[in-house]
Amino acid sequence: MRPLAILRPEPGAAPVADRAERMGFDTVFCTSLFKVRPLNWEPPDPERFDGLLITSANAIRAAGDQLRQLRTLPVHTVGEATASAARSAGLIVETVGDGGIDQLLYLLPDNLRLLHLGGRHRRPPTEPRQTLVPVTVYSSVAREEPRNFARIAGAVACVHSPRAGARLAELADRDGLDRSSIAIAAISRDAADACGDGWERVEVSGARDDASLLALAMQLCKSSDDA
Repeated sequence: MRPLAILRPEPGAAPVADRAERMGFDTVFCTSLFKVRPLNWEPPDPERFDGLLITSANAIRAAGDQLRQLRTLPVHTVGEATASAARSAGLIVETVGDGGIDQLLYLLPDNLRLLHLGGRHRRPPTEPRQTLVPVTVYSSVAREEPRNFARIAGAVACVHSPRAGARLAELADRDGLDRSSIAIAAISRDAADACGDGWERVEVSGARDDASLLALAMQLCKSSDDA
């Protein structure tokens, strides 16, 4: 069975790696391409909003104690992992989308005023019918020398975001790694497209959650055994 590489930044990488090991992957290693840094932020008056929009669990982890001031607002998340982090923080999750931000907003009523907690780098929705007020609670800084990155040659890489896909391609080319030796398990079509061309395989998870992504990665890791 091929090795599995987890590219997600900490503290999110370790739980994914632990889950993968429990699923029976032979070799799992983390090579976090980014470092998440919480930023100072001031929560606005929750009375001005109809809900919270959260597209990444990193926002919940980085938001800190200020998040308590927004607990009265219903939460709309992208993905079950983000929803789980929100519940653990004491928030009330009302809607969970299994696609990207556009799919989530499609599920919500028009004319809502939503507070969007996120990172400094975020993909804006295409044509939202709601009013979104972005608040940046963290930055995601690219690591110049990710630990264990050389081990990714010959592995299956889990790509959790478009930015991670682009960074993976950049580092692989910089370090002279053969793209055709690496298979990609991407959490979304956007993440897959950001990786570019030349990889051994690029497959997209059936849903935007770790369970589906790791199930796909397991298939790719076993594919070399069946070849």
